[in-house]
Amino acid sequence: MPATGELIRMMNYVDDIAAILRRVNTSLPSMSEEERVRLAEYIRKSDPSLESVLKQLDKQLDKVTK
Repeated sequence: MPATGELIRMMNYVDDIAAILRRVNTSLPSMSEEERVRLAEYIRKSDPSLESVLKQLDKQLDKVTK
């Protein structure tokens, strides 16, 4: 099945997010413990989160497969 322009755009967004997370990951060793704790809290509170988006996708997939 060929990918639509919208799917390709969304996949590019995911690639962008992954690139940002790689940058964050490489910066972690240079951060203090307090900074890492604050960053972890900030990421956990972000909305929407990766988990919430995956739950939404799974919910939509469940509707299609039933």
